[in-house]
Amino acid sequence: MKMNKTVLLTSIIALALGLIAGKLIFGNGVDVQSVSSTDHSAHNKPSTNEDANEATIWTCSMHPQIRQEEPGLCPICEMDLIPLDSGTSSNDPTVLTMTENAARLAQIATVKVGHSTGMAVESEILVDGTVELDERLTKTQTSHLGGRIENLFVTFTGEYVKEGQRIATIYSPELLTASKELITADKFDERIAGVKEAAIRKLKNWKVNDAQIAQILESGRAMETIDIFADHSGYVLKRMANQGDYVRQGGALFTLGQTGNVWLFFNIFESDLAQVKVGQQVRFNTPSLPGRNFTARIAYIDPLLDPVNRTARARAMLNNPSNLLKPGMLLKGQVLSRVAGQAGDPVIVPKSAVLWTGKKSVVYVQLEEESVPSFQYREVTLGRPLGDGYEVMDGLTGGEVVVTNGAFVIDASAQLNNQISMMNKDVNVKKDKTSMIPDYVESTPDAFRNQLDAVVKQYLILKDALVAGVSSETISVQKELSSALETVDMTLVKGDAHLYWM
Repeated sequence: MKMNKTVLLTSIIALALGLIAGKLIFGNGVDVQSVSSTDHSAHNKPSTNEDANEATIWTCSMHPQIRQEEPGLCPICEMDLIPLDSGTSSNDPTVLTMTENAARLAQIATVKVGHSTGMAVESEILVDGTVELDERLTKTQTSHLGGRIENLFVTFTGEYVKEGQRIATIYSPELLTASKELITADKFDERIAGVKEAAIRKLKNWKVNDAQIAQILESGRAMETIDIFADHSGYVLKRMANQGDYVRQGGALFTLGQTGNVWLFFNIFESDLAQVKVGQQVRFNTPSLPGRNFTARIAYIDPLLDPVNRTARARAMLNNPSNLLKPGMLLKGQVLSRVAGQAGDPVIVPKSAVLWTGKKSVVYVQLEEESVPSFQYREVTLGRPLGDGYEVMDGLTGGEVVVTNGAFVIDASAQLNNQISMMNKDVNVKKDKTSMIPDYVESTPDAFRNQLDAVVKQYLILKDALVAGVSSETISVQKELSSALETVDMTLVKGDAHLYWM
């Protein structure tokens, strides 16, 4: 149904005005339900305060603005009306009572808190992290002697190098000199004992093998170049030399790393550090491998806290033979721990039972000793999260029953009922619901009441048209309602009544 904004705005204003006008014109005992869609006449004679006090006032636990002198259904939500005295706690502003039907319609669900039976509770702490190389498996490939790199057979970062693989050829003036010394020493070996052995030992220190030494002695030609072979296997993480560079003896050529075992680093927030211990299991996954889940155990926790992120890193290790987890991958996981439940432990409240308002945590506790559903507002002090709940440091005792579903509905009803709620904490003494709205019946002239009566009647007609979905009729009735509002003469009411209506 399409309707212009003016009609809608006027309808909303008329709704609020109609409810208050009915209260003031017809008195506290007006039968809202008795006004039908075809008969919009109301009680012209307002009830007095004495009559209201003598008769039982019936109200709706979900809509406390509804008041009438006989039982029935709420015209808004169609729940059974309840006596005003039994609908709320007259002594305790923290307690709200409801009818059985109201509790069912609000889908109230409860659970008994605590783990007094000694059951263990599994705690999950959400973490994120990354995959990194195992630093213990990182090696540096060096040159055994100084010289110029004639050929370099490993040409890019990330290339895999196998142990024993030829990786470079080096021209070495030192090797040339040592080779000539060996040839000369061989000629004078019989005259000067030990000279040849010293020359051979020098070459072997540069990893010149026996076959190469024998070739030098047989050919009588000095050796100028030598091949460098990989001492370790791994992926090239960093190149420190290029073809044509001069390197010193022991100079680094590459850094090699392995991925058969990887380190997993998880960021633990400062508030969760007390719950994380070495040996706890971590269950995690990565967006790079959807559907795959992994587990590992924490082996180390950094002793220092990152001052920017307020986190400490926990390290786990994992065997990674097929290289599924590649360094740099992002991780999402949970640190799992089991908290033994023992007598005297803090009780645990489900997370779904907690309402948050600023720094406060609120739950609603069902009072089982009451004959009708009764729920008490309770502020609690929460500790660490444990699984699907929180440990309660203060505010609850084991065995109490808390609302896990429908707590927000209860809190909203308490606020409407002028009881303590998340948004209304300043209620000290519960007020009599029959005197919450000022009563200006006696001080309001009949002429002014008649004018308001005309406004209410037009509002009821407009309400029925909106419900029926008749667009053309709503536009017409809206004009009549606006006209009725404009005819209200505010000069007819004086004093407090005038200020109230203004």
